[in-house]
Amino acid sequence: MILVVNAGSSSVKVALFDADLTRLVSGAVTEIGSAGQVTLGATKAAINADNHTAALQALLQALDANGHPMTDLSAAAHRIVHGGASLTAPMRVTPATIAAISACNDLAPLHNPHNLAGVAAISDSLPDLPQYASFDTAFHATNPAYATTYALPASERAKGIRRYGFHGLSYQSLVHSFADTLPDRLLALHLGNGASLCAIKAGLSVASSMGYSPLDGLVMGTRSGGIDGMAVLRLARDHGIDEAGDILNSQSGLLALAGTSNMAQLSETDSDAARFAVAHFCYWAARHAGSAIVAMGGVDAVAFTGGIGENASKIRDRIMDHLAFLGKVPVHVIAADEEKQIARDALAVAAQD
Repeated sequence: MILVVNAGSSSVKVALFDADLTRLVSGAVTEIGSAGQVTLGATKAAINADNHTAALQALLQALDANGHPMTDLSAAAHRIVHGGASLTAPMRVTPATIAAISACNDLAPLHNPHNLAGVAAISDSLPDLPQYASFDTAFHATNPAYATTYALPASERAKGIRRYGFHGLSYQSLVHSFADTLPDRLLALHLGNGASLCAIKAGLSVASSMGYSPLDGLVMGTRSGGIDGMAVLRLARDHGIDEAGDILNSQSGLLALAGTSNMAQLSETDSDAARFAVAHFCYWAARHAGSAIVAMGGVDAVAFTGGIGENASKIRDRIMDHLAFLGKVPVHVIAADEEKQIARDALAVAAQD
């Protein structure tokens, strides 16, 4: 069995898969460092986990109590948000891998250190268990240089300031789901609290709406999406760098426009602010879609995934209404399954070892 681990700043999520990639159970620990909750399937219990190691130990104990003992695990596989320019494929976790991921911490300071905490926690609990890493940026490594390069001085580009793109595991899973029916030019939209789109040509990413960080591109639940750099500097001047970052990532987007980041709530709310927020979200998704279509030289199909993409038919329809000038384009709705993709990656790498 493969244990997929997604470690965040104050939570750890896990999913357990068998060798046939059937999901057996999912679980999570929330509020690490304070009074939180451990959940496994429908079972919930209070917990006070001081760190990621304690959180994962609690999840392993819960798995054992539900008939999935640690001795049955064959591997652990981790979601790593940022692999930089060099970590562009799934890999076995080794000391060299950990050092390479750590070297990307400056690119994703809110994510990579916590992802590595999950790796360390598994090492503490199960030191002999093979571990594997999948990178959310890796799918976009096929973008051409002119799609990823910012027109900055060489000295700044040398610091790794470029477009990377994110949600790559979701897009890779989406491509896999099409199998032999994959359209040649596919516009894929991952719409959730975090939102992005990707131009996929012949199964490869050629452009992403996200850039140096997950902030860029589409309007999101609490992120602004694309914004003029001079406006960012104004925020930094007025509020300081840290507060400006918090404004852009946690106080903006749908939340700033309408008081909530919940698209389902906004879609059912009859107020000017809610209507404006929904219209704003759909308009900018379509604006960025036009850019992605140019990157592919046209479009043969559109695919929606993510919480909003899968469940909000009105949002899908409004975005497609903006794109009606393209003619009749097939629209697909694909269930996001990043965890299964991570497990699939681990099996593929293990087979090569």
